[in-house]
Amino acid sequence: MTRQIPVELTEKYVANGWWTKETVGDIISDGLTAAPDAKFRVHSAIRPFAGTFRDVENVARRLASGLRSRGVGPGDVIAFQLPNWMEAAATFWASAFLGAAVVPIVHFYGPKEVSFILGEVEPKVFVTPESFGRLEYDLSVAADVPIVGVVGRDFDDLLADEPLEEILPVDPSGCALIAFTSGTTRNPKGVLHNHHSLVFETRQLGQWYPPDRGNQLTAAPVGHFIGMINAFTIPVVDGTDINLTDVWDPGQALDLMVTEGLTVGGGATYYMTSLIDHPDFTEQHLPSMRYAGLGGSSVPSAITTRLAELGIVVFRSYGSTEHPSITGSLYDAAEDKRLHTDGRPLPGVEMMLAEDGEILSRGPDLCMGYTDAELTARMFDDAGWYHTGDIGTLDEDGYLKITDRKSDIIIRGGENISALEVEEVLLGMPAVADGVVVGVPDDRFGERAAAVIRVRPGHSTPTLDDLRAHFATVGIAKQKWPERIHVVEDFPRTASGKIQKFRIRAAIATIQSGE
Repeated sequence: MTRQIPVELTEKYVANGWWTKETVGDIISDGLTAAPDAKFRVHSAIRPFAGTFRDVENVARRLASGLRSRGVGPGDVIAFQLPNWMEAAATFWASAFLGAAVVPIVHFYGPKEVSFILGEVEPKVFVTPESFGRLEYDLSVAADVPIVGVVGRDFDDLLADEPLEEILPVDPSGCALIAFTSGTTRNPKGVLHNHHSLVFETRQLGQWYPPDRGNQLTAAPVGHFIGMINAFTIPVVDGTDINLTDVWDPGQALDLMVTEGLTVGGGATYYMTSLIDHPDFTEQHLPSMRYAGLGGSSVPSAITTRLAELGIVVFRSYGSTEHPSITGSLYDAAEDKRLHTDGRPLPGVEMMLAEDGEILSRGPDLCMGYTDAELTARMFDDAGWYHTGDIGTLDEDGYLKITDRKSDIIIRGGENISALEVEEVLLGMPAVADGVVVGVPDDRFGERAAAVIRVRPGHSTPTLDDLRAHFATVGIAKQKWPERIHVVEDFPRTASGKIQKFRIRAAIATIQSGE
């Protein structure tokens, strides 16, 4: 399932110190030892927590010890589906101490997605809540998992009395993380990262951030790659406080800026726009919003310009779960580059454009491949290049601008949505004769999913409520449901009959601009 890495690249990464003998367990243990009194806070109405790194490390090491006594160790797989709670950090850190591969699952995934993921990775351990707000978790999806811990019920039963003192040795080239993300396939794709790529990404991303960014509030789900890195590895290496929230509430975030001195430093554009559009937002919040590092979804220049006019230093980046940090602009780069491009290749990263403009990348933080060997063979070539499926252009200074997407995904507020997966559900509606799902521009989320359908003769045109009721019965995450419906008599097609989605996207964008 893993790709072949050319020998010369491996030698280059080692010679430059980008790949070392350090494991994820090493950097976490060293960081926790160096800053045991750093604060760890979860700002939650459901499961709040206030403590220190030392407190959470103790839970993590007791969990590691308890799992070790149950036969869990290096090479095993530990999965968790948790909101941004203390127990998510404890599970992630415990996995690192044990040398196990960890599988973070986005907390709002439904039973369809979770069943597929658990079947794909066959974990030895699965940690989950019973419920979270209005979300009820179907524990039957874990029927074949040997060890299941339910936070709020029996999670504490997994904790040993005495903590695991050591870090179990593992090969740093071995798998440390399997991150699932939507793409062009019907099911989430499992992306394999080893200790080399995770350690390098942690250090590179931490050095790229402004040094005076303050104590940041992490709202991005820890089931996402960047949310996980920002929550569980970078602050530990830096020795800075960890502040999590399990629900993005812009009013709460604005209040925490004033009462706790926290900062918000970007992410998907929605986080920033929801703050400045909130009725409680005033100029007194701007010192806590000095920077906005934007990425993870479409970044319209209209939004970057608006933020800059408020005095916020905006800088953009481009990457994916497969290759987390391909390009970026430094916070002190020229403003036109920061606002209107996706940056230049970051240290250690190589990038080039194919003849059709597709972006190809490789570097020390590139993943090992996919759980699907066929997908690995298709997406990586023999020279070590990852074929991103995105189209871009380079300016005279080598700055990248994303112009289109070959891969059929929609990025809503940083969450990848497989158009094919949503279409499969859409076509199950009795009234739909034919249909596609496309991403349409949105000022808050970057993109939203729109269903474009041809109605079956003799049926009434389905409403958005009809669509929601149908999708609710299937069990996929609500964030993937189409949020607009457009009805057409027929679709623009190629000579071979293939629907031309680029023409549909352009037509809907034109309609929206005139609304």
